[in-house]
Amino acid sequence: MGAPLAFITGASSGIGQALAWRYHQAGYRLALVARRREEMERGARERGIPQADWRAYGADVGDVESIVAAARECLAQQGVPEVVVANAGFSIGVDTAERADLDVIARIYAVNNVGMAATFHAFIEPMCQRGSGRLVGIASVGGIRGMPGHGGYCASKAAVISYCESLRGELRGTGVRVVTIAPGYVDTPLTRHNRYPMPFLMTPEDFADRAFHAIAAGSSYRVIPWQMGLVAKLLRVLPDAWFDRLLAGRPRKHRGG
Repeated sequence: MGAPLAFITGASSGIGQALAWRYHQAGYRLALVARRREEMERGARERGIPQADWRAYGADVGDVESIVAAARECLAQQGVPEVVVANAGFSIGVDTAERADLDVIARIYAVNNVGMAATFHAFIEPMCQRGSGRLVGIASVGGIRGMPGHGGYCASKAAVISYCESLRGELRGTGVRVVTIAPGYVDTPLTRHNRYPMPFLMTPEDFADRAFHAIAAGSSYRVIPWQMGLVAKLLRVLPDAWFDRLLAGRPRKHRGG
């Protein structure tokens, strides 16, 4: 048998790029997916990954036909992946009072939610036929409770958690595992301009290593790092009045533009 294959979206930078490198180190072939194909190709070459070990697919995860086509091309060119990581995500502050931000929210949902389902779509049947595989949804601790000014992103990541839980139940007994990974704060272009404290900030490489092991173990749900897992549990049970008081005056996420 050849080396296993990992299909990773959002692979041109940040968490996706770090995950791709970690899977390469573990001996996987790579199917790299993002809108910026040239960035993925440059990154793979700069890391010294042999050309035979990877292919780059240019696709917009927010466009269902685009990401489904990339998945089908992967199946045709490289075979059925052992791991599919729906990592591509969109994070930006929104204000519901602004008409333009309604379109931003729609784009967030298109990428973070519909795009995740579209990423998994083409692989479910062949994975079930084989009787093995990992479908990995990258959520966020932001999906645990809603943060002021971050309603679109927090809502989308809460939906990721619920969607993956639903899919896990649907695929029970098939041999295909659904893994939900909820990162805390990771130093990426998405977080670099945040105006609020980011406790337990991780490098993308540190996150990727921890996520790799959680995925390999077939964990149903994992918050990374574990310290943020404790924070998430506290946030879940915190009464609304205390939670609202805790976030009073907290700087909001930057809006677009």
